Amino acid sequence: MTSSSGRRRAAVVGTGAIVGGGHLPALRAHADRVELVAAVDVDPGRLDAFRAEAGEGVAGFSTTEAMLDAVRPDLVLIGTPPSLHREQTVAALTAGAWVLCEKPLCLSLAEYDEIAAAEAASGAYASVIFQHRYGSGAVRARELIRGGELGAPLVAHCQTTWHRDAGYYSVPWRGRWATEGGGPTMGHGIHQYDLLLHLLGEWEEVQAMAARLVHDTESEDVSTALVRFANGALATVVNSVLSPDEVSRVRVDCADATVELTHLYGHVNDDWVYTPAPHVAEERVAAWRGVGEGVQGARGVPGVPGGQGARGAWGVLDVPSSHTAQLGFVLDAWDAGVRPPGSGREARNTLEFAAALYKAAFTRRVVRAGEIGPGDPFHEAMHGGFGTTWSGVGRA
Repeated sequence: MTSSSGRRRAAVVGTGAIVGGGHLPALRAHADRVELVAAVDVDPGRLDAFRAEAGEGVAGFSTTEAMLDAVRPDLVLIGTPPSLHREQTVAALTAGAWVLCEKPLCLSLAEYDEIAAAEAASGAYASVIFQHRYGSGAVRARELIRGGELGAPLVAHCQTTWHRDAGYYSVPWRGRWATEGGGPTMGHGIHQYDLLLHLLGEWEEVQAMAARLVHDTESEDVSTALVRFANGALATVVNSVLSPDEVSRVRVDCADATVELTHLYGHVNDDWVYTPAPHVAEERVAAWRGVGEGVQGARGVPGVPGGQGARGAWGVLDVPSSHTAQLGFVLDAWDAGVRPPGSGREARNTLEFAAALYKAAFTRRVVRAGEIGPGDPFHEAMHGGFGTTWSGVGRA
Protein backbone atom coordinates (compact mmCIF):
# COMPACT_ATOMS: atom_id res chain seq x y z
CA MET A 1 0.00 0.00 0.00
CA THR A 2 1.09 3.59 -0.50
CA SER A 3 1.42 6.03 2.41
CA SER A 4 -1.08 8.78 3.19
CA SER A 5 1.17 11.13 1.23
CA GLY A 6 0.80 8.96 -1.87
CA ARG A 7 4.40 7.80 -1.78
CA ARG A 8 5.53 4.17 -2.08
CA ARG A 9 6.56 2.62 1.24
CA ALA A 10 10.03 1.08 1.18
CA ALA A 11 12.04 -1.19 3.46
CA VAL A 12 15.73 -2.07 3.38
CA VAL A 13 17.08 -5.52 4.23
CA GLY A 14 20.69 -5.31 5.36
CA THR A 15 22.07 -1.99 6.61
CA GLY A 16 25.74 -2.25 5.68
CA ALA A 17 27.87 0.07 3.57
CA ILE A 18 26.16 -0.60 0.24
CA VAL A 19 22.77 0.33 1.68
CA GLY A 20 23.99 3.37 3.58
CA GLY A 21 26.13 4.58 0.69
CA GLY A 22 23.88 3.62 -2.23
CA HIS A 23 20.27 2.86 -1.37
CA LEU A 24 19.76 5.47 1.36
CA PRO A 25 20.96 8.39 -0.81
CA ALA A 26 18.75 7.07 -3.62
CA LEU A 27 15.70 7.00 -1.35
CA ARG A 28 16.44 10.52 -0.18
CA ALA A 29 16.83 11.75 -3.75
CA HIS A 30 13.40 10.34 -4.61
CA ALA A 31 11.73 11.36 -1.33
CA ASP A 32 8.78 12.85 -3.21
CA ARG A 33 7.94 9.40 -4.58
CA VAL A 34 9.04 6.89 -1.93
CA GLU A 35 9.57 6.87 1.84
CA LEU A 36 11.68 4.55 3.96
CA VAL A 37 9.54 2.96 6.68
CA ALA A 38 11.54 -0.07 7.89
CA ALA A 39 14.99 -1.63 8.08
CA VAL A 40 16.17 -5.18 8.80
CA ASP A 41 19.52 -6.36 10.15
CA VAL A 42 20.70 -9.23 12.33
CA ASP A 43 23.23 -6.90 14.01
CA PRO A 44 21.37 -4.69 16.53
CA GLY A 45 24.17 -2.14 16.75
CA ARG A 46 24.40 -1.73 12.99
CA LEU A 47 20.62 -1.53 12.72
CA ASP A 48 20.42 1.19 15.39
CA ALA A 49 23.17 3.20 13.72
CA PHE A 50 21.40 2.99 10.36
CA ARG A 51 18.06 4.02 11.82
CA ALA A 52 19.68 7.01 13.50
CA GLU A 53 21.15 8.06 10.16
CA ALA A 54 17.97 7.37 8.21
CA GLY A 55 15.80 9.58 10.41
CA GLU A 56 12.56 9.26 12.33
CA GLY A 57 9.83 6.82 11.45
CA VAL A 58 12.02 3.90 10.34
CA ALA A 59 10.98 0.76 12.24
CA GLY A 60 13.66 -1.83 13.03
CA PHE A 61 13.42 -5.61 12.66
CA SER A 62 15.80 -8.53 13.09
CA THR A 63 14.22 -10.73 10.38
CA THR A 64 12.79 -10.15 6.93
CA GLU A 65 9.73 -12.23 7.76
CA ALA A 66 8.83 -10.12 10.80
CA MET A 67 9.22 -6.92 8.79
CA LEU A 68 7.08 -8.15 5.92
CA ASP A 69 4.31 -9.28 8.29
CA ALA A 70 4.28 -6.02 10.24
CA VAL A 71 4.91 -3.41 7.57
CA ARG A 72 3.73 -4.84 4.22
CA PRO A 73 6.00 -2.52 2.21
CA ASP A 74 5.54 -1.70 -1.47
CA LEU A 75 9.26 -1.95 -2.26
CA VAL A 76 12.07 -3.93 -0.62
CA LEU A 77 15.70 -2.96 -1.20
CA ILE A 78 18.09 -5.86 -0.49
CA GLY A 79 21.74 -5.31 0.39
CA THR A 80 22.70 -8.52 2.20
CA PRO A 81 25.41 -11.06 1.24
CA PRO A 82 24.61 -12.87 -2.03
CA SER A 83 23.66 -16.24 -0.53
CA LEU A 84 20.64 -14.59 1.12
CA HIS A 85 19.30 -12.83 -1.96
CA ARG A 86 17.14 -15.60 -3.39
CA GLU A 87 15.34 -16.39 -0.11
CA GLN A 88 14.76 -12.74 0.79
CA THR A 89 13.67 -11.81 -2.73
CA VAL A 90 11.15 -14.66 -2.90
CA ALA A 91 9.78 -13.73 0.54
CA ALA A 92 9.30 -10.09 -0.48
CA LEU A 93 7.66 -11.03 -3.79
CA THR A 94 5.34 -13.48 -2.03
CA ALA A 95 4.29 -10.62 0.26
CA GLY A 96 3.41 -8.56 -2.82
CA ALA A 97 6.37 -6.18 -2.73
CA TRP A 98 8.57 -5.19 -5.63
CA VAL A 99 12.27 -5.86 -5.07
CA LEU A 100 15.46 -4.00 -5.96
CA CYS A 101 18.34 -6.30 -5.03
CA GLU A 102 22.10 -5.92 -5.10
CA LYS A 103 24.02 -8.04 -7.59
CA PRO A 104 24.05 -10.90 -8.08
CA LEU A 105 20.29 -11.32 -7.86
CA CYS A 106 20.94 -14.98 -6.97
CA LEU A 107 23.68 -17.59 -7.18
CA SER A 108 22.47 -19.79 -10.05
CA LEU A 109 19.97 -20.11 -12.86
CA ALA A 110 18.08 -22.63 -10.74
CA GLU A 111 17.66 -20.00 -8.04
CA TYR A 112 16.58 -17.51 -10.69
CA ASP A 113 13.82 -19.90 -11.75
CA GLU A 114 12.48 -19.77 -8.17
CA ILE A 115 12.43 -15.97 -8.31
CA ALA A 116 10.67 -16.01 -11.69
CA ALA A 117 8.03 -18.37 -10.29
CA ALA A 118 7.48 -16.07 -7.31
CA GLU A 119 7.07 -13.11 -9.68
CA ALA A 120 4.50 -14.98 -11.72
CA ALA A 121 2.53 -15.99 -8.62
CA SER A 122 2.54 -12.56 -7.01
CA GLY A 123 2.43 -10.11 -9.91
CA ALA A 124 5.33 -8.21 -8.34
CA TYR A 125 8.79 -7.79 -9.90
CA ALA A 126 12.41 -8.22 -8.83
CA SER A 127 15.15 -6.06 -10.37
CA VAL A 128 18.88 -6.40 -9.85
CA ILE A 129 21.17 -3.45 -9.20
CA PHE A 130 23.22 -2.80 -12.33
CA GLN A 131 23.46 0.94 -11.92
CA HIS A 132 25.93 1.50 -14.79
CA ARG A 133 23.09 1.04 -17.29
CA TYR A 134 21.23 4.07 -16.02
CA GLY A 135 23.58 7.04 -16.28
CA SER A 136 22.64 9.37 -19.14
CA GLY A 137 25.89 8.52 -20.96
CA ALA A 138 24.95 4.84 -21.06
CA VAL A 139 21.39 5.63 -22.12
CA ARG A 140 22.71 7.67 -25.03
CA ALA A 141 25.34 5.11 -26.08
CA ARG A 142 22.74 2.35 -26.18
CA GLU A 143 20.41 4.49 -28.30
CA LEU A 144 23.19 5.15 -30.81
CA ILE A 145 24.51 1.58 -30.99
CA ARG A 146 21.17 -0.20 -31.04
CA GLY A 147 19.76 2.38 -33.46
CA GLY A 148 22.58 1.87 -35.95
CA GLU A 149 23.75 5.48 -35.84
CA LEU A 150 27.37 4.44 -35.27
CA GLY A 151 27.27 1.75 -37.94
CA ALA A 152 27.41 -1.98 -37.38
CA PRO A 153 29.09 -3.08 -34.10
CA LEU A 154 32.23 -5.02 -34.96
CA VAL A 155 34.67 -5.41 -32.06
CA ALA A 156 34.27 -4.84 -28.32
CA HIS A 157 36.38 -4.98 -25.18
CA CYS A 158 35.05 -5.21 -21.62
CA GLN A 159 37.55 -4.84 -18.80
CA THR A 160 37.16 -4.96 -15.03
CA THR A 161 40.72 -5.04 -13.71
CA TRP A 162 40.56 -4.29 -10.00
CA HIS A 163 42.68 -5.14 -6.97
CA ARG A 164 41.60 -6.91 -3.80
CA ASP A 165 44.01 -8.00 -1.07
CA ALA A 166 43.92 -10.89 1.41
CA GLY A 167 42.13 -8.72 3.96
CA TYR A 168 39.22 -8.31 1.56
CA TYR A 169 38.82 -12.09 1.41
CA SER A 170 38.98 -12.44 5.18
CA VAL A 171 35.22 -11.73 5.20
CA PRO A 172 33.87 -15.30 5.55
CA TRP A 173 31.37 -15.26 2.69
CA ARG A 174 33.73 -13.86 0.06
CA GLY A 175 35.53 -16.13 -2.41
CA ARG A 176 33.27 -19.11 -1.70
CA TRP A 177 30.92 -20.71 -4.21
CA ALA A 178 28.11 -21.32 -1.72
CA THR A 179 28.02 -17.77 -0.38
CA GLU A 180 29.29 -15.48 -3.17
CA GLY A 181 28.55 -17.65 -6.19
CA GLY A 182 32.00 -17.17 -7.68
CA GLY A 183 34.95 -14.81 -7.86
CA PRO A 184 35.30 -11.57 -9.85
CA THR A 185 33.15 -13.03 -12.63
CA MET A 186 30.16 -12.89 -10.29
CA GLY A 187 31.12 -10.24 -7.78
CA HIS A 188 33.04 -7.56 -9.69
CA GLY A 189 33.13 -7.76 -13.48
CA ILE A 190 29.42 -8.51 -13.69
CA HIS A 191 28.67 -4.76 -13.67
CA GLN A 192 30.79 -4.11 -16.76
CA TYR A 193 29.72 -7.09 -18.84
CA ASP A 194 26.10 -6.41 -17.95
CA LEU A 195 26.63 -2.98 -19.51
CA LEU A 196 28.28 -4.60 -22.54
CA LEU A 197 25.26 -6.89 -23.01
CA HIS A 198 22.97 -3.89 -22.54
CA LEU A 199 24.78 -2.06 -25.35
CA LEU A 200 25.23 -4.93 -27.82
CA GLY A 201 22.21 -7.17 -27.23
CA GLU A 202 21.98 -10.94 -27.44
CA TRP A 203 25.15 -13.01 -27.20
CA GLU A 204 25.46 -16.32 -29.05
CA GLU A 205 28.54 -18.15 -27.76
CA VAL A 206 31.34 -17.94 -25.22
CA GLN A 207 34.83 -19.42 -24.89
CA ALA A 208 36.63 -18.78 -21.60
CA MET A 209 39.40 -19.45 -19.10
CA ALA A 210 39.40 -18.97 -15.32
CA ALA A 211 42.21 -19.27 -12.81
CA ARG A 212 43.06 -18.90 -9.14
CA LEU A 213 46.50 -17.33 -9.34
CA VAL A 214 47.00 -15.48 -6.04
CA HIS A 215 44.21 -15.66 -3.48
CA ASP A 216 43.43 -18.56 -1.15
CA THR A 217 39.80 -18.81 -2.25
CA GLU A 218 37.51 -21.53 -3.58
CA SER A 219 36.58 -19.50 -6.65
CA GLU A 220 38.68 -17.86 -9.36
CA ASP A 221 40.48 -14.55 -8.97
CA VAL A 222 40.68 -13.90 -12.74
CA SER A 223 38.69 -14.93 -15.80
CA THR A 224 38.77 -14.09 -19.49
CA ALA A 225 36.28 -14.74 -22.26
CA LEU A 226 35.79 -14.48 -26.01
CA VAL A 227 32.21 -13.71 -27.00
CA ARG A 228 30.30 -13.76 -30.28
CA PHE A 229 27.13 -11.65 -30.39
CA ALA A 230 24.03 -12.26 -32.49
CA ASN A 231 24.79 -9.12 -34.50
CA GLY A 232 28.16 -10.60 -35.47
CA ALA A 233 30.33 -8.52 -33.16
CA LEU A 234 33.23 -10.20 -31.36
CA ALA A 235 34.24 -9.20 -27.83
CA THR A 236 36.77 -9.88 -25.11
CA VAL A 237 35.82 -9.82 -21.41
CA VAL A 238 38.38 -9.68 -18.57
CA ASN A 239 37.47 -9.90 -14.87
CA SER A 240 40.33 -9.55 -12.37
CA VAL A 241 41.01 -8.73 -8.73
CA LEU A 242 44.78 -8.98 -9.29
CA SER A 243 45.40 -5.63 -11.03
CA PRO A 244 47.23 -2.83 -9.15
CA ASP A 245 46.24 -0.24 -11.77
CA GLU A 246 42.47 -0.41 -11.37
CA VAL A 247 40.15 0.48 -14.22
CA SER A 248 36.71 -0.33 -15.59
CA ARG A 249 36.39 -0.03 -19.35
CA VAL A 250 33.92 -0.81 -22.11
CA ARG A 251 34.86 -0.11 -25.72
CA VAL A 252 32.76 -0.80 -28.82
CA ASP A 253 34.22 -0.35 -32.30
CA CYS A 254 31.49 0.21 -34.88
CA ALA A 255 31.81 0.82 -38.60
CA ASP A 256 31.50 4.59 -38.18
CA ALA A 257 32.88 5.23 -34.70
CA THR A 258 34.48 3.89 -31.55
CA VAL A 259 32.65 4.58 -28.31
CA GLU A 260 34.65 4.06 -25.13
CA LEU A 261 33.79 4.36 -21.44
CA THR A 262 36.65 4.52 -18.93
CA HIS A 263 35.91 4.87 -15.21
CA LEU A 264 36.23 2.87 -12.00
CA TYR A 265 33.04 2.62 -9.93
CA GLY A 266 30.72 5.02 -11.74
CA HIS A 267 30.49 7.28 -14.77
CA VAL A 268 29.23 10.63 -16.04
CA ASN A 269 28.84 11.89 -19.60
CA ASP A 270 32.45 13.06 -19.86
CA ASP A 271 33.68 9.50 -19.28
CA TRP A 272 32.22 8.47 -22.66
CA VAL A 273 34.43 9.25 -25.67
CA TYR A 274 33.27 9.04 -29.30
CA THR A 275 35.98 8.74 -31.97
CA PRO A 276 34.61 8.99 -35.51
CA ALA A 277 35.93 7.11 -38.50
CA PRO A 278 37.69 9.37 -41.05
CA HIS A 279 34.69 9.47 -43.37
CA VAL A 280 32.24 10.78 -40.73
CA ALA A 281 31.23 14.47 -40.85
CA GLU A 282 31.73 16.60 -37.72
CA GLU A 283 28.08 17.61 -37.46
CA ARG A 284 27.17 13.95 -37.11
CA VAL A 285 29.69 13.57 -34.29
CA ALA A 286 28.21 16.57 -32.47
CA ALA A 287 24.79 14.93 -32.62
CA TRP A 288 26.14 11.77 -30.97
CA ARG A 289 27.01 13.73 -27.84
CA GLY A 290 23.51 15.09 -27.34
CA VAL A 291 21.38 13.54 -24.58
CA GLY A 292 17.68 14.29 -24.89
CA GLU A 293 15.62 16.20 -22.36
CA GLY A 294 13.55 14.20 -19.90
CA VAL A 295 15.73 11.07 -19.77
CA GLN A 296 13.76 8.32 -18.04
CA GLY A 297 14.57 7.93 -14.38
CA ALA A 298 15.78 11.51 -13.94
CA ARG A 299 12.68 12.64 -12.08
CA GLY A 300 13.59 13.47 -8.50
CA VAL A 301 17.36 13.40 -9.08
CA PRO A 302 18.96 16.42 -7.38
CA GLY A 303 19.54 19.16 -9.93
CA VAL A 304 17.42 17.41 -12.53
CA PRO A 305 13.84 18.57 -11.88
CA GLY A 306 11.58 16.97 -14.42
CA GLY A 307 14.58 15.38 -16.07
CA GLN A 308 16.31 18.69 -16.81
CA GLY A 309 18.89 20.91 -15.19
CA ALA A 310 22.13 18.97 -14.55
CA ARG A 311 24.50 19.73 -17.38
CA GLY A 312 28.07 18.67 -17.98
CA ALA A 313 30.76 19.71 -20.42
CA TRP A 314 28.66 18.59 -23.38
CA GLY A 315 25.99 21.11 -22.34
CA VAL A 316 23.43 18.33 -22.09
CA LEU A 317 21.67 16.32 -19.45
CA ASP A 318 24.28 14.62 -17.23
CA VAL A 319 22.92 11.97 -14.86
CA PRO A 320 25.68 9.92 -13.16
CA SER A 321 25.36 6.15 -13.03
CA SER A 322 24.12 5.40 -9.52
CA HIS A 323 21.54 3.68 -7.36
CA THR A 324 19.67 6.98 -7.52
CA ALA A 325 19.40 6.81 -11.29
CA GLN A 326 18.28 3.16 -11.30
CA LEU A 327 15.69 3.70 -8.57
CA GLY A 328 14.21 6.46 -10.72
CA PHE A 329 13.77 4.02 -13.61
CA VAL A 330 12.11 1.48 -11.30
CA LEU A 331 9.69 4.07 -9.96
CA ASP A 332 8.92 5.25 -13.50
CA ALA A 333 8.05 1.66 -14.46
CA TRP A 334 5.84 1.32 -11.40
CA ASP A 335 3.97 4.50 -12.26
CA ALA A 336 3.51 3.24 -15.82
CA GLY A 337 2.36 -0.21 -14.68
CA VAL A 338 5.07 -2.06 -16.60
CA ARG A 339 7.90 -4.47 -15.77
CA PRO A 340 10.90 -2.52 -14.48
CA PRO A 341 14.26 -2.60 -16.26
CA GLY A 342 16.83 -4.99 -14.83
CA SER A 343 14.26 -7.69 -14.19
CA GLY A 344 12.89 -10.71 -16.04
CA ARG A 345 14.76 -11.65 -19.18
CA GLU A 346 17.31 -8.85 -18.73
CA ALA A 347 18.32 -10.14 -15.30
CA ARG A 348 18.41 -13.74 -16.48
CA ASN A 349 20.51 -12.98 -19.57
CA THR A 350 23.34 -11.52 -17.49
CA LEU A 351 23.23 -14.43 -15.04
CA GLU A 352 23.19 -16.90 -17.92
CA PHE A 353 26.27 -15.19 -19.39
CA ALA A 354 28.10 -15.72 -16.08
CA ALA A 355 27.09 -19.39 -16.02
CA ALA A 356 28.19 -19.83 -19.63
CA LEU A 357 31.58 -18.22 -18.92
CA TYR A 358 32.16 -20.60 -16.02
CA LYS A 359 30.97 -23.62 -18.00
CA ALA A 360 33.23 -22.71 -20.92
CA ALA A 361 36.20 -22.24 -18.56
CA PHE A 362 35.73 -25.47 -16.62
CA THR A 363 34.78 -27.71 -19.56
CA ARG A 364 37.17 -25.97 -22.00
CA ARG A 365 34.66 -25.88 -24.81
CA VAL A 366 32.37 -23.38 -26.55
CA VAL A 367 29.09 -22.71 -24.73
CA ARG A 368 26.09 -21.41 -26.66
CA ALA A 369 23.30 -19.20 -25.37
CA GLY A 370 20.31 -21.20 -24.18
CA GLU A 371 22.10 -24.50 -23.63
CA ILE A 372 22.25 -24.35 -19.82
CA GLY A 373 18.93 -25.64 -18.52
CA PRO A 374 17.57 -27.94 -15.81
CA GLY A 375 19.70 -31.05 -15.60
CA ASP A 376 22.87 -29.22 -16.57
CA PRO A 377 25.18 -29.00 -13.51
CA PHE A 378 25.93 -25.35 -14.35
CA HIS A 379 22.21 -24.61 -14.00
CA GLU A 380 22.42 -25.64 -10.34
CA ALA A 381 25.71 -23.90 -9.46
CA MET A 382 28.18 -21.65 -11.22
CA HIS A 383 31.01 -24.14 -10.62
CA GLY A 384 29.02 -26.99 -12.13
CA GLY A 385 30.69 -29.42 -9.77
CA PHE A 386 34.12 -28.62 -11.21
CA GLY A 387 35.22 -25.57 -9.28
CA THR A 388 35.34 -27.24 -5.89
CA THR A 389 38.10 -29.62 -6.97
CA TRP A 390 40.72 -27.42 -8.60
CA SER A 391 43.91 -29.44 -8.97
CA GLY A 392 46.53 -26.76 -8.54
CA VAL A 393 46.88 -23.01 -9.02
CA GLY A 394 45.26 -21.77 -12.20
CA ARG A 395 43.70 -25.05 -13.26
CA ALA A 396 40.29 -26.63 -12.84
